[in-house]
Amino acid sequence: QVELVESGGGLVQAGGSLRLSCAFSGREFSWYVIGWYRQAPGKERDRVAIISPGASTNYLDSVQGRFTISRDNAKNMVYLQMNSLKPEDTAVYYCNAEHMRDRLAYWGQGTQVTVSS
Repeated sequence: QVELVESGGGLVQAGGSLRLSCAFSGREFSWYVIGWYRQAPGKERDRVAIISPGASTNYLDSVQGRFTISRDNAKNMVYLQMNSLKPEDTAVYYCNAEHMRDRLAYWGQGTQVTVSS
């Protein structure tokens, strides 16, 4: 069983920065693709960024150039550095881990990010 624990959310003014962290435990980290997703009230959950075990990344168009996803395989950690935050980035941010072979996926409990204008 995989456990994911997010941290680092909070309230920030527009233009500010936050760094989210996702702590992974329970299985071999190097087999998992890790993604950050977000869900605003009344909206669908969107994939924000994803990183493979080999550190290939992909971003939602609206965060490209502002957000950076990274992973530390020695610490079983994934980070999302968020810069130049906008009010429309306000959402609950979730960490997701998907096994590369069997596609089993796990979710964290989420962390709230609120960007004030």
